[in-house]
Amino acid sequence: MAQQAYMTETADGGSGPERPGSRLRRLWHRLLAGWRGDPGIWRRGIVLAVLALLLALVMLLHSRIPNRVGNLGSLTETFLPWLGFAIPVLLLLGILRKSATALVAVLLPAIVWLNLFGGLLSDKSGSGGDLMVATHNVNADNPDPAATARDVASSGADVLALEEIPGTAVAVYERALAPTYRYHAVVGTVGLWSRYPMTDAQAVDIKLGWKRAMRATVATPEGPVAVYVAHMPSVRVKVEAGFTARQRDKSADALGEAIAAEPLKRVVLLGDLNGTMNDRSLNAVTSQMRSTQGAAGSGFGFSWPASFPMARIDQIMVRGAEPESSWSLPRTGSDHLPVAARVKLDTSS
Repeated sequence: MAQQAYMTETADGGSGPERPGSRLRRLWHRLLAGWRGDPGIWRRGIVLAVLALLLALVMLLHSRIPNRVGNLGSLTETFLPWLGFAIPVLLLLGILRKSATALVAVLLPAIVWLNLFGGLLSDKSGSGGDLMVATHNVNADNPDPAATARDVASSGADVLALEEIPGTAVAVYERALAPTYRYHAVVGTVGLWSRYPMTDAQAVDIKLGWKRAMRATVATPEGPVAVYVAHMPSVRVKVEAGFTARQRDKSADALGEAIAAEPLKRVVLLGDLNGTMNDRSLNAVTSQMRSTQGAAGSGFGFSWPASFPMARIDQIMVRGAEPESSWSLPRTGSDHLPVAARVKLDTSS
């Protein structure tokens, strides 16, 4: 009996196994039959079509959404890639509604999304690079800082930046990382560890009143590199105030000014910027540097929250260096994922 469910009548009147292709063709013909001769397919689904057009406009004109009210523009840009999930929903609703108008309209947001993020779907990573760097917001409430330190050290990074280091855990991180990194400096709640000699380690004023950014010169085999470590102020989504990011934006402007004044040709920025590359409030930084993930990564490289990454707010950016590969490291005891990259410092060839 079970076999008969998969039998179909053949041309000579017999029966034989039904091929999957024939079932798909019958379903397709059945679907088309419901649309043929239906004059309402262009009149139905007007609301769905309008929603599709609005979605396309939000993605296309996201930089025009004002920040004056609750920093709505920055909030939209932080989660901009996720708007793409509305496209298959609208597509399915258009099919169920049997609306040709809706289906045609859905093409517009699909094209806009692919134009914005289609390049991130491919793997652009290479095998080269003469310097590996990594950064990790270790979380002040990390239950096992020593294990987190060992995990990120095992990545093989030549230069490692850590953010959100509580004063009570500095010694723990120093002991755990000492076997791998000979040189290090901690400034406030951020630190930098290196296999290569470091000089000129100092705080960078990001207008906070306490130290959450630093700069040091790392003497790599390819020459000196200015390495910045930064942890931008946190942002919050509040019912009464929207996306509160004023202090983050002010600090980003200050960091951008410091990087713009950097005399060394090769610059690497590592840190938790509490914002994505799409967020116009980080333009002071992002306009003068390249994201390693955008240039040489695979996928979106989301880093936060670690339990279900939805945004890449942990960044590696370079100037005067060529990104070769960029990726996320395995989860640690933090609420962020570590991120790493390999860059080419000798760009003369």
